[in-house]
This record gives sequence, C-alpha cells and structure tokens, in this order.
Amino acid sequence: MSAASRAPQRSNRTTRALRVRRRATLAAGAVAAALLVSACGSGGTSGGGGDTNFVTGSDGIATVAKGERDAAPDLSGETLEGEQLDVADYRGKVVVLNVWGSWCNPCRAEAKYFAKVSEEYADKGVQFIGINTRDTSTGAALAFEKDFGITYPSLYDPTGRLMLRFEKGTLNPQAIPSTLILDRDGKIAARTLSPLSEERLLKMLDPVVAEK
Repeated sequence: MSAASRAPQRSNRTTRALRVRRRATLAAGAVAAALLVSACGSGGTSGGGGDTNFVTGSDGIATVAKGERDAAPDLSGETLEGEQLDVADYRGKVVVLNVWGSWCNPCRAEAKYFAKVSEEYADKGVQFIGINTRDTSTGAALAFEKDFGITYPSLYDPTGRLMLRFEKGTLNPQAIPSTLILDRDGKIAARTLSPLSEERLLKMLDPVVAEK
C-alpha cells in the first residue's frame, strides 16, 4: 500500500479516536454536574436503597408505622461550641435531627422555620438537634446559627461520618439538607431529603408529638 493511500486511513482513525475521547469527556462532565447539584439542592426521595420501611408521600415526606421503626444509630460527639452531646440522652423526647451546612443555600432557606418551630415546641417535649456537615471550620457554621437565631445545638460532622452510621436507605449523604424525626423511643419515625417549609416541618413533626 502506498504512503498516499495510508494517509487517509490514519486520518480516519485519528478522527474516530477524537470522537470517542470527546464523548467520554462529555459523559464525565455530566456525572460531575449531577453530583454537584445533588450535594446541595432540593434533595430527593431516594435514600440509596435498603429495606427501611419508609412510605414516601407525594410531598416527599417519608413515614414509618410505629411498630416497624428502626432505632437511630449512636449519634454523639462534639458540638459546634466544643461541648459533648449524645442524642440518646434525649430519649423520652421527640427529636428533630436536621443535617445542614452553612455553604448550602436550601439550608439557609429553611433555617428560619427550624429556629421558629424549635422555640415554639420547646415546652412540648421536643428537642431540635443539628448535624453540621462539610464545613471545614466551625466559624462559618456558628455565624450561620447566629444569623438565623438558631439556639439548639448542632453536632460538628465535617466529614459526614455520623450520616454514614445510619442504615443504608435512611439518609443519602448527597442530600443536604435532610431531616429526621425520632420518636420518644429514639426510633426513626419520619424523614425528608429535601428542604422544608414551616408547613411541611409541622406536617412531619405533629403526628409524632401526638403519639402516646
């Protein structure tokens, strides 16, 4: 085969290789973009699989019947203020666990509702506790709490290790904010993987508070 006839073949192979690389680059970019959006957005209804008995309504709020609930894992450590906190110490109360980060815009949108409801329900046997995640220092998180008038404590969990203690299917580490309601026995009664309005927060909380 002459050099002249081999040249077009080499050109065709080069063109095909470039096309393959271009498709791979576009696919990788799409995956990265999806992960970035999911890291702090409207959340979702999937917790990553697993049999956790959640029944999710059209409003994105998932609930578990009283006799089918799983206990929350050990959730203890230092708060943003450097004090020790163990969620198990609040057995006998309904506990609202909110996973948040100061870097997360949806967290900022819902924070005022959590601050308001936490104060209104303080004398109803309800304890709010935050789990602050992915803040590389406590400074921004403490400023966030001050800005929104949040007075309840938050465990400092910059690497997300506390989230990973939950049974598979309960929390999606990419869904920030997320909220769980623990009943008086420390079991998970309700969950959402999306930001909450005051109305939706109360829709999650009130049925558990009403339980005897």
